[in-house]
Amino acid sequence: MKIEQIYTGCIAQAAYYLESNGEAAIFDPLREVQPYLDRAKKDNAKIKYIFETHFHADFVSGHLDLADKSGGEIVYGPTANPEFKAIIATDNQEFKVGNYTVKALHTPGHTLESTCYLLIDENGKQHGIISGDTLFIGDVGRPDLAQAMTDDLTQEKLAGYLFDSLRNKIMPLSDDLMVYPSHGAGSACGKNMSKETTDTLGNQKRTNYALRTDMTKEEFTKELLDGLGLPPAYFPQNVMMNIKGYDSLDSIILKSNIGLSPREFEAVANQGDVIVLDVRHEDDFVKAHIPNSIFIGIQGNFAPWVGSMLRDINQKLLLVIPQGREEETITRLSRVGFDHVLGFLKDGIDAWKKADFETDSIHSISPEKFAIELNSKSIVVDARKPSEYEAEHVEKALNIPLDTINENFQSVPKGNDFFLHCAGGYRSVVMASILKSRGIHNLINIEKGMSGIKQTSVSCTKFDCPSTKK
Repeated sequence: MKIEQIYTGCIAQAAYYLESNGEAAIFDPLREVQPYLDRAKKDNAKIKYIFETHFHADFVSGHLDLADKSGGEIVYGPTANPEFKAIIATDNQEFKVGNYTVKALHTPGHTLESTCYLLIDENGKQHGIISGDTLFIGDVGRPDLAQAMTDDLTQEKLAGYLFDSLRNKIMPLSDDLMVYPSHGAGSACGKNMSKETTDTLGNQKRTNYALRTDMTKEEFTKELLDGLGLPPAYFPQNVMMNIKGYDSLDSIILKSNIGLSPREFEAVANQGDVIVLDVRHEDDFVKAHIPNSIFIGIQGNFAPWVGSMLRDINQKLLLVIPQGREEETITRLSRVGFDHVLGFLKDGIDAWKKADFETDSIHSISPEKFAIELNSKSIVVDARKPSEYEAEHVEKALNIPLDTINENFQSVPKGNDFFLHCAGGYRSVVMASILKSRGIHNLINIEKGMSGIKQTSVSCTKFDCPSTKK
């Protein structure tokens, strides 16, 4: 069977391309649809269907633009009620793509409309399953997203639906089926996803905690919800964009890709309700940046961090971007619904300096200097996830995870200087920029984070791998 995974690492998302006899289908496309059009053109195939496993929360899907540009029909599972033209499949409904068959399996739990798609080849053999956010490699989808849309849908009720879906629809399938999930490690749609992005269903039955046959629905619910943090604040907004529709990406790029001189940039920034977002490397931001700007570097999981930290997709943004990456940055912001970019600083921070505008910096030191300056009265703030902190941390360090800083701002030490670090130096600079924008300047960033600290004489708790805990 000709099925290809198209994986986008920065948001840990997988779309899929299926082709047979000149017809193609795309599953869960990203908002920038040209790669799918190019892939079908390479096979001289026509995109017939655009299958969606559910209304995504962590990204804005490309179903509308792709349907418009390809002529393909959008397909959702039972109970979906989008505000645009789409086929709403019934449970077990079959769709033909060339000589292949795609069978819709309604699997509510992650969301009510969640649907998996069983792939059947030209000989009638079941090959694999596009599992969406119902089943990941090593995990299953979180059941607390739909409750943001409907008050009477508790996470416990959705977890119960997911338990039934897995056992009644997924687990009876053949062990040799390939599992093709929508996400891998790093996605906020689950808590324990593997770095692997495909596997056999049989291996998942043996290794995935959620597919154990000896657990009751109550035990499943308890284990699924244990340690599940709050979903990022932008998730419900992305769901509504996927339900209601959105402007085309082409129009977003056209209106946003505007270079501004330093004076024009300052004038727009001073209009109010505008955030200056600096997406350069953290080392460059530390040395010099526009006062009160927020750093979220384009390397790594850029878009999810923007969504988590800025929260409101309607936020107006001005960008400081590495030269040549303007359209890429606007596109990646649009993946999570941030469509209100007002322009970028033409010629970057160098132009800002040459125009004699003020810059700020972050007091940042090496791990070796941290080891020298650290004493019994020092305050250390660890910006990593609780699981990372619990595994190993600097003695007496205070854990304030970056993604909770908006809720835990009052926990940040005031008055005396404090040291701030993460795992490798990215998240601590994000947090430092947010704190400085709110008037907290008594921080000292530690370069290279915990990876550098561990190479010094600084005393840390004994490493305890989370996977060994009971």
